[in-house]
Amino acid sequence: MSNPVTTSDKDAKDLPDNPSPASDEPSNPYAAPNTRSAKRRNARLALAAAAATPRQQVPRDGRWWAGAAILTVSMLLLAFVAHAALFSTAQHNRAQLIAYDELRTSLAKAETPVGQLDLNGDLVEAGTPIALLEIPALGVSEVVAESSTSRVLRAGPGHRRDSVLPGQAGTSVILGRQLTYGGPFGGLERLAPGDEIHVTTGQGKHTFQVFGLRRAGDPLPEPIGDGEGRLELMTADGLQLFPSGVLHVDAQLTSDLQETPTKVLAEPALPDEEREMAGDDGSWYIAFFVLVFFVAAGASLWWLWTSWGRWHAWLIGVPVLLALGVTCADIVMDALPNLL
Repeated sequence: MSNPVTTSDKDAKDLPDNPSPASDEPSNPYAAPNTRSAKRRNARLALAAAAATPRQQVPRDGRWWAGAAILTVSMLLLAFVAHAALFSTAQHNRAQLIAYDELRTSLAKAETPVGQLDLNGDLVEAGTPIALLEIPALGVSEVVAESSTSRVLRAGPGHRRDSVLPGQAGTSVILGRQLTYGGPFGGLERLAPGDEIHVTTGQGKHTFQVFGLRRAGDPLPEPIGDGEGRLELMTADGLQLFPSGVLHVDAQLTSDLQETPTKVLAEPALPDEEREMAGDDGSWYIAFFVLVFFVAAGASLWWLWTSWGRWHAWLIGVPVLLALGVTCADIVMDALPNLL
């Protein structure tokens, strides 16, 4: 007689050897699928939760403030370099275009000053175009203005008002910058005896021949004789922006001598700001107030950095700092020596 198979034994044979434990939580057939939209929604919720949490302000130590001060000063120095290398040259080029048009018009109308006084009997106004200076050996062609202050020399070379005009009896003195505002006289040290200089004034075109270059301590040229004309060019000597003195280029008039009007302004009466290596001391006061605004703008930049974020601070603060820095550099240039 066979043994009957019970239901429990049959069920045991059908069961796996290592049954997995059943989950404590029942499956949810209505659970949302793990899609990209769900992931993005969860990420947005996480960001919103993080934004709602107040950010703890990190205390600033001495190194942080030192770095902020160094970066602010670096922005100021960068503005000075940008002004000296780019903006000042652009100002010089534009001023030369305007001065050339004025000089050409006055020459055509025979109204170009040929002495210290204008047609009305007054001193020629500072900045008035009076001549065209050409140095073929250096490729220089510059309009010369009356007066030699630091502001006048922004536009190009300037004629020292206590001297005669080029082509007349005596020594005509013209000053020019070495580096900034186009640096029209930056290559004077390359001139050699025998090089020619041409100057066009209201009395015609005059030719000079270089016969010497001299620096501080070199012997002076022989005194000029009666009925002779000379031209003396001056600029800064030595390293650019760090001059060691004044470079003089002496040239003798080789063309016909022109009529020389009577001088009414002698060398002792020449204002100090029109002499070589002089500056406008009053510009320092204006530069100080602009610098105060620059420091205030720098402080505002760091406040934006901590309050809004670094990119907001850079986009808004950096252009403002550069503009104020260039403005301050432009004013300081009037206070620095006029031959730089």
